[in-house]
Amino acid sequence: MPVALIAGNWKMNGVSADLDEARALARALAEAPAAARVALCPPATLVERMAAALAGSAVLVGGQDCHAERAGAFTGDVSAQMLTDAGARLVIVGHSERRAAYGESDAAVAAKALAAVAAGLEPIICVGETLAEREAGKALARVAEQIRGSVPAGLGSAPFAVAYEPVWAIGTGLTPTLEAIEAVHAAVRQTLVEVLGEAGARAPILYGGSVKPSNAAEILAAAEVGGALVGGASLKAADFLPIVRAARA
Repeated sequence: MPVALIAGNWKMNGVSADLDEARALARALAEAPAAARVALCPPATLVERMAAALAGSAVLVGGQDCHAERAGAFTGDVSAQMLTDAGARLVIVGHSERRAAYGESDAAVAAKALAAVAAGLEPIICVGETLAEREAGKALARVAEQIRGSVPAGLGSAPFAVAYEPVWAIGTGLTPTLEAIEAVHAAVRQTLVEVLGEAGARAPILYGGSVKPSNAAEILAAAEVGGALVGGASLKAADFLPIVRAARA
């Protein structure tokens, strides 16, 4: 199994004062290193300042999205090269909120993943089913379809991760059963190997969807769960640290 990755997605939260939470996390990990790789993905306005604040620490910094093009007339967007220049090491692409609110297709997500790799970033490619798809018994098929469309074969041997986030569990406090999580993660792994061969067998598969200190240990111990993509619980070091500690080597 690859080294686990615990990534915090701050979403549209955080101003300069909140960098103290990132510093507190870094201090705690300096005192007692984690078994997992740890990353924080703040809003674009904080990427450069967070990277500077965490320089030399065990905490990586990532972006929450990137454009597929290197540069151009795309008002309000941020390119992968801009994130790299600001000090980012990773980037989330295809988050369900982006897919739903901005109509991002699998092809668009795949293009962003390739742009991220070209810029030296590690993409975290998100997939996941809606409640209607789960209730219709289509969860495994839907996630496999998203993997085939969103994970480009052109990734080659570049490092990347996949995050499975059941759309209906994000921010709701609801989580699938462990059996359901394991079933989807197994389907993700099988499809990744189909698409990428050996590279698909190495990529960590993160679980995302109402991960919190109270359920992190059992989720992270499930088969083929190689980390977590954490939302609200990553905003405070005191909440995020127990999730990081729950990951085992």
